[in-house]
Amino acid sequence: MNAVAFIKRQRWERPATIGFLGATKPAAWSEFIAPFEQQLRDQGWISGHNLEIDYRWADGQTDRCEKIARAFAGNGVDVIVTAGTSAVAAAKKATKTVPIVFAAAGDPANTGLVRSMAHPGGNVTGLSNGQTALAGRRLQLLHQAVPKMKKLGIVGNRGSANVKLEIAALEKAARKLKVATTIRDVRKESQIASAIKGMKGKVDALYVCTDPFVTHHQIGINTLAAGAGLPTMQAFRHHIEAGGLISYGPDFRDLFRGAADIVDKILRGAHPADIPVKLAKQCHLVVNLHTAKALGLGIPKRLRRRAEAIR
Repeated sequence: MNAVAFIKRQRWERPATIGFLGATKPAAWSEFIAPFEQQLRDQGWISGHNLEIDYRWADGQTDRCEKIARAFAGNGVDVIVTAGTSAVAAAKKATKTVPIVFAAAGDPANTGLVRSMAHPGGNVTGLSNGQTALAGRRLQLLHQAVPKMKKLGIVGNRGSANVKLEIAALEKAARKLKVATTIRDVRKESQIASAIKGMKGKVDALYVCTDPFVTHHQIGINTLAAGAGLPTMQAFRHHIEAGGLISYGPDFRDLFRGAADIVDKILRGAHPADIPVKLAKQCHLVVNLHTAKALGLGIPKRLRRRAEAIR
């Protein structure tokens, strides 16, 4: 059935409803919403016609994610959409029946979000951004950008199952490079400044493990890192647009388009248990040259040739 025919068939039926659980704040995810909605339109789902989307924001607070997901389930939404391992886990805790689609999660199988990538087996499915698998590669790229790096600072919310796995992968990769690591657990806003300032002069660079809490505070983290003279490696382009130095990972706009495709399948009758988790197809290297200049850091030519530069 083509999109036009599908819309006509749906005209007199109840609009489908999506509960959109924003794990951070609107400003942090604003650039992902447009491609998500456009992909839904391309599939025949028109907001205000045969579709309603309820946007709610958790401001990086996991307990608020669970509360919002419970409200969505109580309101009878057809599907919940979110991103981030901790946000997905909170939504899964809130409901075992409402389908949950994640636009991005770092290691869905090993963090217990799904039974397996090929056969999710429950009410949850979506796309993996490969967070754990990419940790070693990100560290290699940071080492190329900062070739004299002997000591690495790592900050992350160890309350996140995915961040725990990422840190373990980082420590293993660091040992191979003979780089010492200093790890700081940040779960509250009040812990961020002391964690980063405390590493000034003690480490050569900073690896920022991503989760909704960290994304919510990404501008502050980047400002503190710059003030401490620390080059940063982060997961995604939007962190670098917010002032970080270098990132390597998939484009979240593509991931949210993919989430819209999965939502379409579910709204047409598919069960999330039968929809395999997709892997991000392509990773992008992004370097903020303005930040590099402020740090007095020269980016090697081989990295600059590969990277998309933000000037």
